[in-house]
Amino acid sequence: MSDDQKPPARPSRRGFLKAGGAAVAGLATTGVAQNALARTPTHADDPQLAVEPFFGTHQAGIVTAQQSHTYVAALDLNTDKRDDVIGLLRAWTDAAARLTQGQPAGSLDGPVDKPAPDSGDALGLGTSGLTITFGFGPGLFSHEGKDRYGIGQHRPAALVDLPRFNGDQLIAAKTGGDLFIQACANDPQVAFHAVRQLSRMGYGIVAMRWGQAGFLSGARNQTPRNLMGFKDGTNNPSIQKPQLMNQFVWANSSDAPWMNGGTYTVVRRIRITLEHWDNTEMDFQEQVFGRHKYSGAPIGKKNEFDPVDLDAADKDGNPVIPDNSHVRLSNQASNNGAQILRRSYSYNDGTNFYIERWPPWRQETEYDAGLIFIAHQGDPRTGFIPINEKLSKFDMMNQFTTHIGSAVFACPPGAQRGSYIGAGLFET
Repeated sequence: MSDDQKPPARPSRRGFLKAGGAAVAGLATTGVAQNALARTPTHADDPQLAVEPFFGTHQAGIVTAQQSHTYVAALDLNTDKRDDVIGLLRAWTDAAARLTQGQPAGSLDGPVDKPAPDSGDALGLGTSGLTITFGFGPGLFSHEGKDRYGIGQHRPAALVDLPRFNGDQLIAAKTGGDLFIQACANDPQVAFHAVRQLSRMGYGIVAMRWGQAGFLSGARNQTPRNLMGFKDGTNNPSIQKPQLMNQFVWANSSDAPWMNGGTYTVVRRIRITLEHWDNTEMDFQEQVFGRHKYSGAPIGKKNEFDPVDLDAADKDGNPVIPDNSHVRLSNQASNNGAQILRRSYSYNDGTNFYIERWPPWRQETEYDAGLIFIAHQGDPRTGFIPINEKLSKFDMMNQFTTHIGSAVFACPPGAQRGSYIGAGLFET
């Protein structure tokens, strides 16, 4: 291996803390490692061998075909130094470029009397289509009324604090965050490993706020099903149509040009009372969704992708698709043409004691399971917020679900070779 191909050395933890992260900044300043890792994307027939590029116009993991597993995490910044943040973002960019190519987070040639540059638990597992997506929360721009990093004036108007919605029972430990990492892969260990390496690189600068593993239930190339047994995401705008992505997903605003080509990501942890749902008649379940359970077709239709007919009525003049069904309330036609790109995952965290907030008011040990709702959009003010405002008040599904975690992030455009994620914000 020639000198210009060698991966950069990873600083020791002690050196990292002593230098306030300055040593980390040196990892990616030359861009040598990044250039070496900017390979042509490979979409192997075997999902365990698939490779997704890290560098590009947009970040991967947004309109990428959805992988089978995710690990999402939010971290809080514990530093007031702008250079610490930039150094961490540079280090994360370099490590993410390596990890998405199936390499360890850092060179394994380091001294054995220092912490290993990679935990090693994913060695030999391959790429598994790993994508790593980064986002910035409102706390990056203002913390307790203080602009810690001199970027407060560059906070996009679209990065709003989400309002409290009807029925929210948010848990502080599962809500918010200054920085966001989403790792998606076709192997759960590969996804978790990526977040683990990135978070440990920020030791002393960031602290984990919350993390959550998720999985996708569905055959390959078919719309996945959620834990309620219904197909989830049928009415998504097609990721194969760039014009729809430009219209609904990618940010394009004059007030924050550094975000153009990025997206705004809303993450909601939604607990589902599966015991209640499982003992509900199937015809009522279909009324709740507005779709047939097994085919995924709109009520009254035969095929999943048959158009939703909101004007259809039965012989008595009642709407075939109920007024308070999920499909009707979330439909583009019911929301002034607005759409969001759902990229959600199910989660199952075992069981715990739970008190149901709707009749029959049961108190028992139940599954701690549900949906990691992830939605990308060009502006939450015209996307998620008005749509969920309506759903939170009228959706029949609310008697089975409770939103217990929430966060919003500005996910900047993709990093360029030789640069780092979010460079447009800090170099404005």
